[in-house]
Amino acid sequence: MIAGWFTGDGEGFRLLGTRCSACSTVFFPREDTHCRNPHCPGGRLVEAPLSRRGHVWSYTDSRYRPPSPYVTDRELPWVPYTLIAVELPAERLVVLGQAAPGVTVADLTVGMEVEVVPGVLHEDTETTWTTWQWRPTGVGA
Repeated sequence: MIAGWFTGDGEGFRLLGTRCSACSTVFFPREDTHCRNPHCPGGRLVEAPLSRRGHVWSYTDSRYRPPSPYVTDRELPWVPYTLIAVELPAERLVVLGQAAPGVTVADLTVGMEVEVVPGVLHEDTETTWTTWQWRPTGVGA
């Protein structure tokens, strides 16, 4: 994925956004040039680790192979995956990401608590592309 969008591992894994010092608006993906809030006079943008837990806002499964720049081995059969839109109430934003391996749409409900975890988007003999994924916490809504 893109450098600077997440950091750490295990319990220390976090998505990294930015927060405007003038209006406190949080951005993800991060914004490093200017505040995107049209009502803000503009302020310094500072790195802001996002909440590790949020609630399922929406979800679906991906039944088709996405076009480039999505990395996939065209020689292998396509395996559908689950996408989850997660609301982070403290930041007042929704972050989209894949579900952790083994999590299907049958395992999810709107409002369910999930947490961000590190995951593998794709790997080959030379490179492993890491990303974030969402996993149910078992706590409920």
